[in-house]
Amino acid sequence: MELIDTIKIKAKLEKIFQWFLKLSENYCDWHPDHIKAEWQKGNPFEVGSILYSEEYLHGKNHKMKFRTIEVIPNRLIRYKMLFPGNLISTRGKFVFEPKGESTLFTATLDFRFGRLLTRFASEQKKQLIKHMKEEGKNLKKIIEKNQ
Repeated sequence: MELIDTIKIKAKLEKIFQWFLKLSENYCDWHPDHIKAEWQKGNPFEVGSILYSEEYLHGKNHKMKFRTIEVIPNRLIRYKMLFPGNLISTRGKFVFEPKGESTLFTATLDFRFGRLLTRFASEQKKQLIKHMKEEGKNLKKIIEKNQ
């Protein structure tokens, strides 16, 4: 199962990509449920780098690690969830697509157990979708405000 959120941001994709390269500094501004993010290995969004983050999802503090597995500058950041998060969510990506003077920004999360997740954790799924949409709207507001 995939969860996908796309939003159009009135900014060049390079500006949005640069914002992500400073994610450890920008993480708490991105969403009020974000607690912290720090690079534990490597440089921001280089293949093999590891990001540790904490955020509240459906009322619980989630501690997660992500390994960057593919980067196309100004176009794509693909990451893999590390244990224990990978038991439920396997991968994710951020896609930056130019649209004239704007950028389509898409965030995607891949999950195992799609039907089971929908059946037994439907409220958590709804809250995660809501969280992703809020992240998109907040990113749009942050980037467009700093034009």
